[in-house]
Amino acid sequence: MPELTVTSEIYQEYDYKTKITPSKEGNVISEFPFLLCSKEAVNKFDKDDDLDIERPHKEVIKIEHSFQTKIALVGLQVWRGAFLLGDLLIYLGLKGQLEGKSVLELGAGTGLTSFVAAMYAKKVVCTDIDLGGILELIKLNAKYNAKLLKSQFKVMPLDFTDTNWAPSLANEIKAVDIVIAADVIYDDDVTAAFVATLQKILNTNPPKTMYVVLEKRYVFTIEHMESVAPCYETFLTLLHKVKTDNAHSRWTVEQLPLDFPKYFTYDRVKELVLWKITSKHT
Repeated sequence: MPELTVTSEIYQEYDYKTKITPSKEGNVISEFPFLLCSKEAVNKFDKDDDLDIERPHKEVIKIEHSFQTKIALVGLQVWRGAFLLGDLLIYLGLKGQLEGKSVLELGAGTGLTSFVAAMYAKKVVCTDIDLGGILELIKLNAKYNAKLLKSQFKVMPLDFTDTNWAPSLANEIKAVDIVIAADVIYDDDVTAAFVATLQKILNTNPPKTMYVVLEKRYVFTIEHMESVAPCYETFLTLLHKVKTDNAHSRWTVEQLPLDFPKYFTYDRVKELVLWKITSKHT
């Protein structure tokens, strides 16, 4: 049976494509606009006592990516969850909550959300599996967006199915404060490997905080006679299982409301969910 080819929904919702020539035949270069304030909005008055309101200005992140891929290489595309996570990072950044922090992204794909984190954090370690040229693509996209990146920025391989980390990666993970991930699960095996990876990371030199954005993807099954989101349900089941199975840390797990501002241009659909997991020393 041939492997399915998939295309991210976002490419049909808005026209992000440019006429810029990509580095690789078959790729496209898109520009993803977002609104940005230089700091958290506060009321200020000028010398004439008039209210001086800082207006957000428009920025873009330029990303080279595939327009469609096999399922195993979906990280070469941009998915909707990256924008929601990007919104959250801008929100936290404007509030000063990323200042001085070291951020690790899992399954970074094209690197988009790592670039947003690098606008505010002290250091960003951008990781994904070393497959299909994805790490080289992240490095290329980092060059495209160099003017936005204010932090130390490093690209490293991390495979969910292998938690026997190289010493260099283990040292980076030990120093991480915040972990982020968006749209990283698409089958049960990957989901199980992802949860095992986040468990090991959160238990490595806590405290650590993780933000996970997922989009529930529904399928109709004869077994249930209704539409279900099997990968998401698997994630919740495994997360609940490992929540209390930690010898050296205590976890807090909560689903966060999506009531923070929308900075990127996309559809914030009801299927998008955001989880916050915090580990602390016991």
